[in-house]
Amino acid sequence: MDSESLRESLSSLSLPKNHLTLGLTNLINQSKDLSTLLKHKKLPDHPFTDLQIQTIILTLSTLDTNNEFSLNNHNSTAAGRWVGVGEREGRIYSSLVSSRNFGLGHGMGRSGDIMEPQPKAVGSSILVQLTKHLVIDAMIRGAGLKAEKNGGPVNHGLILPICTGMSVALVLSSLREQDESESDVKKDVVLWSRIDQKSCFKAVLSAGFQCVVVPTKIEGDMVVTDMDAMKKNVEKYKGRVRAIISTTSCFAPRVPDSIDDIGRLCKEDGIAHIVNNAYGLQCQTTVKLLNRACVVGRVDAIICSTDKNFLVPVGGAIVTSPNEKMIATISKVYAGRASSAPILDLFITLLSMGLSGYKKLLEERRQLMIDFKSKFEEVAKKYGERPLVCPKNTISYGITLDTLSQPLEGEDPQSINAGKMTSSFGSMLFTRCVSGTRVVAKGGLKTMGGQDFVGFGSSTDYYLSSYLTAACAIGLTENEMNEFFKRLDKCFKDYFAKRKKALKKKIQDES
Repeated sequence: MDSESLRESLSSLSLPKNHLTLGLTNLINQSKDLSTLLKHKKLPDHPFTDLQIQTIILTLSTLDTNNEFSLNNHNSTAAGRWVGVGEREGRIYSSLVSSRNFGLGHGMGRSGDIMEPQPKAVGSSILVQLTKHLVIDAMIRGAGLKAEKNGGPVNHGLILPICTGMSVALVLSSLREQDESESDVKKDVVLWSRIDQKSCFKAVLSAGFQCVVVPTKIEGDMVVTDMDAMKKNVEKYKGRVRAIISTTSCFAPRVPDSIDDIGRLCKEDGIAHIVNNAYGLQCQTTVKLLNRACVVGRVDAIICSTDKNFLVPVGGAIVTSPNEKMIATISKVYAGRASSAPILDLFITLLSMGLSGYKKLLEERRQLMIDFKSKFEEVAKKYGERPLVCPKNTISYGITLDTLSQPLEGEDPQSINAGKMTSSFGSMLFTRCVSGTRVVAKGGLKTMGGQDFVGFGSSTDYYLSSYLTAACAIGLTENEMNEFFKRLDKCFKDYFAKRKKALKKKIQDES
């Protein structure tokens, strides 16, 4: 019904004309919100209200065939306009579950393509496509990602309802769909610039490839890409290398890989290049590095986490690429339909933020970085430690923890277990309700997939110090930051007081 027909119908209710005009204006504006989104496919400059967002989602929900009263009402015997006789008709038993998902029960994609529209779920399909456009717009106009060979904006991408690690596995699997070279040599190797996070290593194995861990090197405090080692491994596995995985978001002292140099190497040797950019969108330096890599070298896919970059529940990832064919191939590799819940969360959040809200969050993080770094350094120096100097990593910061295992006066050095003592400090922080910090003891060992990782956590075999890291990430508030440093300071005090007390008791017992 158009606005004039609606006005005429409502006039029979004997309501004042000025009241009707006001109400109709609000109704028309609500419909314009969705029309504007569909027409421009851009993130609104200013946040939408909860009512605006709910109205848009419920409007889209009514386009799905399952959202008809008689079909979902278990007590109804009436036949609706739609009668579903398939094995999957989007029926939702619980009204709470239905409300939580706005009745969007069909999910996303079809068995042959994760991004393919569903005839029974027009509203859900629109939601998925619209969210993709909104998040790409946020990445371009908000974060500054260009990711095109000519420096233009990236227009090719998709949102996956799986975590970053599984998205890496899916992207790797999609590479098999590309034409093999004329060589008979099987491309079964993935080179991975070492970063001590389990998910990416496991993703390579899950995709059925041999993961060759390329060692890093130490420059000052920083753990950086070893391009010489990367080139040697490309030569060693000549013709067998399917892809190189680089990483841009990592824990100090690891810094973002030299993805521009890796991109050049991939371009020269015809090797696919996948960038694990889990939470790198929030960092201007990282985004500029991504843009440069796409211009000077080869980048096949950039994988970003939805939860770490846009403050939504865990469960989604964004994949972008300068290559439209790459995105189409990834879409077709996903088996079956998928839950659209992570996409719905992202859609709601993007409209709640608006472009202005997203930019504000990015700017607040940049402003906090200065105080975060200085306060961390202040606490470190107070207890004889020092900050890790890693200027190429502006999200994760670290301080040494070497004094924790130094012998106190009268303490037998042979009785000290440095690893255990360092780890206990991390436990103390957690029991004081501090989450997200990482304590890495020097010389640790971890075995994954039958492969030993010496010095696990530091992304190199022999890092010089034990250390503590904490992140100045998007969403962190000033109050939260200040409280963290208060608790960190108290934790140092309590740690040394506890050690001194234990040593005093031991001496008394022995005497």
